[in-house]
Amino acid sequence: MFTGRIHEIGVIESVGSKGIIVRAAKCAGRLVPGGSLNVAGVCVTAERVEQDLVSTSISAETRRRTTFDQLLAPGLRVNLEAPLSVGDPLDGHLVQGHVDAVGKVVRIDNDLGVGKRLWIRPPDRFIRRIAAKGSIAVDGVSLTVAEIVKDRFSVVLIPSTLAGTTLADLSEGDRVNIESDVVSRLAAADPGSASANVARAVAALGWAGHLSGRIGVEKAVQQFAAGGAVMVWDPDREAEGDVIFAGADLRPAAFTFLLTEVYGYPCVPCAPEILERLEIPALAGNGDRQGTAFHTPVDLAAGTGTGVSAAERAATVRHLAHPQSRPADFASPGHVIPLAARPGLLRERAGHTESTVAMCLASGLPPVGVCCEVMKRDGTMAGAADLEAFALRWGLPLVDIDDLRTWL
Repeated sequence: MFTGRIHEIGVIESVGSKGIIVRAAKCAGRLVPGGSLNVAGVCVTAERVEQDLVSTSISAETRRRTTFDQLLAPGLRVNLEAPLSVGDPLDGHLVQGHVDAVGKVVRIDNDLGVGKRLWIRPPDRFIRRIAAKGSIAVDGVSLTVAEIVKDRFSVVLIPSTLAGTTLADLSEGDRVNIESDVVSRLAAADPGSASANVARAVAALGWAGHLSGRIGVEKAVQQFAAGGAVMVWDPDREAEGDVIFAGADLRPAAFTFLLTEVYGYPCVPCAPEILERLEIPALAGNGDRQGTAFHTPVDLAAGTGTGVSAAERAATVRHLAHPQSRPADFASPGHVIPLAARPGLLRERAGHTESTVAMCLASGLPPVGVCCEVMKRDGTMAGAADLEAFALRWGLPLVDIDDLRTWL
C-alpha cells in the first residue's frame, strides 16, 4: 500500500525483456527482495536490491495496462515511492499501484502564475469513477481532482509538486498512469455501505488488498494456514480472480460466503492422487477452454439431506481432505465438484486449481481446497480493479498467480 507522496525521483538504468533496473538512492534502503516499489504509479516487485539499484520484473499484463508498454527507456526519470510500513504517517491518500487506466495530457495551463493545471482525458469508463475534489494518482503522485468537464479532468500542480516529481516534465500528448483512490473503489463496489467498507479497509491495511513478491506470498500463506481466505488473480489465462480456502477445516460459514458474496462456481481442487485413491473418475471430455480437469461431483454418503446446503458441502470437502477417507464414503453424482490439479502444480499449469493445492501444501495442510471465481452482482466477472476493492472490503490478501509460481 502507498500514499502517493513521492519519496524521490529515480532513474531507469536499463530495460530488459522481463523488467527494469532503477536507481533509487532513498527507496532502496527501505526495500528487501520480494518487497514492493511504486514506479511511476505502477506497483512492481523488487527482485534484487544492490546498494541503490533495484531490479524489478514487469509482467506482460502490467505492460498492457500501463504506460510501460512504450514509456520505459534508459535514462528516464520516474516517480518512486516505497510502501507504507507500520508507524508511517498516512499522508496523501491510499494508493495500491494498480493502474486503473492510461490517460492523455490534452492541455497544460499556467495556473495564475503559481503552478500548472493539467487537463487529462481518460477512457470513458474511468471518468465516471472520479469526482471533483476527490483524490487521484497521476504517475503515482497523489493529487486532487480540480474539475471535471465532459471527457476530461484537471489537476493543479503546485510548485512543491513540480519540484519533487516528474509531472513538471509532461507535455501535451504525453500518456500518464492514473489510479482512483481506494475509498472511491470501495464506494463504487457497494454504494450502500461505503462507510463500512472504508472502516474495513483502514482496519485491514496490513493484510488486505494486493500483496506482491515473496513477502506478500508469505503473508497470504499465513492467513490461509490459519483458516482464512485468499484471493488469487490470474491476469493471463482467465483474467479472473478466485477466492480460495483450505479444505481440511472448511466451515459452513466459508461456503456460505462463497455462495452469497463471491457468487462464482465453487469447486474443490485436489491433488490427483487423492482422486485416484477415492476412485472419483474424471468427467468425459477435454474440460473447459483452460483445460480444467473436472471430476465426478460427489456428496458425503453419510449425509441426511440433499447435499446442497453449505453445511453439507463443507462436510463433503472436509472428508475429501481427510487422510482416512475411503471410496465408499462418497455418493455420486453429488453437489461438490472435484478438480484434479496437475502433478507438477504451478510449474506445469498456472491455474487456480494448482494455486489452491499449492497453497494447501505450503501451509502444511492436505492438498484439498475450495476455489470460487469472483463475480459481480450484475453477473459480470470482476476485473483487476474490482478485485482490489473486494479484497479490501472482505479483508483478504490478493496475490498474483505469477508470484505464487515464483515463491511457492
